[in-house]
Amino acid sequence: MNKQRKIIIPGGTGFIGQVMAKHFVAQGDEVIILTRKKSTQKDGVQYVQWDGKTLDSWATTFEGADAVINMAGRTVNCRYNEKNKQQIYDSRLFSTEVIGVAIAQCEHPPALWINAGSATIYRHALDRPMDEATGEFGSGFSVDVCQKWEATFDKMKTPHTRKLMLRIAMVLGREGGVIPPFMNLVKRGLGGTQGKGNQFISWIHEYDFVRVIEWLMAHKEVTGVLNVSSPHPEPNQKFMKTLRQVMNVPFGLPATQWMLEIGAWFIGTETELIVKSRQVVPGRLQALGFALKYPYLKEAFEEIIHGQRSPQTTQEIVNG
Repeated sequence: MNKQRKIIIPGGTGFIGQVMAKHFVAQGDEVIILTRKKSTQKDGVQYVQWDGKTLDSWATTFEGADAVINMAGRTVNCRYNEKNKQQIYDSRLFSTEVIGVAIAQCEHPPALWINAGSATIYRHALDRPMDEATGEFGSGFSVDVCQKWEATFDKMKTPHTRKLMLRIAMVLGREGGVIPPFMNLVKRGLGGTQGKGNQFISWIHEYDFVRVIEWLMAHKEVTGVLNVSSPHPEPNQKFMKTLRQVMNVPFGLPATQWMLEIGAWFIGTETELIVKSRQVVPGRLQALGFALKYPYLKEAFEEIIHGQRSPQTTQEIVNG
């Protein structure tokens, strides 16, 4: 029987955090989520209150942890007014800094610190894929957030704790993220091409995201920055067409740029989240020998929408 691990997930109440929490609980691990809400216990997870910026009693949970996986950060699915932009910066930079301070003061520091970042750090790319070695950074608010986020992570000194920064693509899953709203669009006949349709979408299946985390925990030689995505980003037009095919919906009305602008204003978000071309590939993971179970979009959609699921052990997940 595998040793019970202790895993801390700051900001783990969101979609990706909950995917990981359910997985680790199913493995018999001790899972602690740091949350801005009141401390409680639910579904095998201990929720411990923190404010994401102040060193407090929550820091004691880090002692002897196998991994701290930081997912903290205000959602970017909002209008980029000054108040929201400041909250997006603060929630990422303050949480990363205070986690680094907490790890540094541990008597028995965590073995691994994984910090979530974003694949949107790369420029709008229609011409070629972006990997860690040759990818070019973009400009503007979203990129600046990512660069400051990574710089904050880099400056925190944790000599006894291995550090990994993940540039995460869009995670596709059943219970959250973009798939449920996209499926609703398709069901209503509105799941056509969005904008020009040539903008690339970088993505990863939720199951493969968990496999990446498990693989990185097991491979103690790996440090630094990694792109976490499928090696096959797809243009928006193909992304939406494939989703319609898997859902057996023959037609979807397209949404032009001006329609997206109006729609984004009404639902309180930004069109950048849809029209920026993110053509990101996992160069380092591939070079290190990691292979995804769902590298292609059609198979990923089929599993998410129609697949039968059963819990799998950590060993099965690491071995693929």
